[in-house]
Amino acid sequence: MKPVVPFSDLAAMTREIREAVDEGWDRLLQGSRFIGGEAVEEFEQAWAEYCGTRHAIGVANGTDALQLTLMALGIGPGDEVVVPSNTFVASAEAVVLAGATPRFADVSPRTMLLTPHDLMAAITPRTRAVIVVHLYGQMPDMDALSRTADKAGIWLLEDAAQAHGASWRGRPAGSIGQAGCFSFYPGKNLGAFGDAGAVVTADPDLANRLRSLRDHGRVAGSHYRHERVGMNSRLDALQAVVLMAKLARLDAWNEARRSIAARYQAAFASGPIRLVEDEAGARGVYHLAVARIPDRERVRQQLTAMGIETGIHYPIPCHRQAPYVRFASGPLPVSEAAAEQVLSLPMFPHLRDDQVARVCEAVFEAVTAKEVQIA
Repeated sequence: MKPVVPFSDLAAMTREIREAVDEGWDRLLQGSRFIGGEAVEEFEQAWAEYCGTRHAIGVANGTDALQLTLMALGIGPGDEVVVPSNTFVASAEAVVLAGATPRFADVSPRTMLLTPHDLMAAITPRTRAVIVVHLYGQMPDMDALSRTADKAGIWLLEDAAQAHGASWRGRPAGSIGQAGCFSFYPGKNLGAFGDAGAVVTADPDLANRLRSLRDHGRVAGSHYRHERVGMNSRLDALQAVVLMAKLARLDAWNEARRSIAARYQAAFASGPIRLVEDEAGARGVYHLAVARIPDRERVRQQLTAMGIETGIHYPIPCHRQAPYVRFASGPLPVSEAAAEQVLSLPMFPHLRDDQVARVCEAVFEAVTAKEVQIA
């Protein structure tokens, strides 16, 4: 049965930019420069400007963006990187792929994001960096986290894979730390038609190392001289065309998401559930609209029966995932409790008012129902 309210609708976004993509792909097909070239350079320049940084380096995906940044900073075996456990596994995966050790931290019970207290609790003499994750499209207290990282003498890196266009006190996501790492997976606020990613930074030396590392460690301007052990992680020109077309709509789409989130927040203000809170000073982009709901599985089944699609982000904290248990140093109670309660409600720019109203009604009905009744 087709849902009454889908969790997402990528087709509606595609319809808006289809003409611009067709024109861009036609130009690209005529020129046949599919790796690098003007299309990639145009997007890199536009994305750097959008993020308020000097450099943007297109890569193959968001996980590579994190791994390459760690590699470019010389972080590897023997080093530790603090990662919040409440995140998609790629945040920790990139640390292990770079040869370093993830040091898992708990998060705020209000925002589900990293706090200075949780960061300090995870730092050891081997810590070289922290990856601050702007989960759900929201940003934590970046001033306090930056002070904590500076005091500890470690790099602060931003995992902004879900936060395209978010800001902290007017500063764009990706522009506050040493580097900001983005994913352009199709479902993201700014999504490609496949995998894609980017790193943004104000540091020209770091940018140059990243450009080399993403392209087999090549020396700039040379095809067959290699100065580093790199990898093949280049942004396809076809995806750059799509991203340029969508970038023109990103602010409007984010405003639509904020409007939908505001309606959810108003509807749930008096209970029985509430959305995960925003940090004062942050302007989020609501990649996800996440609520904490006791008896989640029952409620989710009820919503499904009523035609409301939902998601769970994320049902298993990183420190409890099989490949990463060996890095866990103890329980992380907030992340563990949240993993059993978080439920993501429908959230996409083209969600209609009547659909939002239906979601709110259905959530109230499902949460207060005594038992699931599947039609």
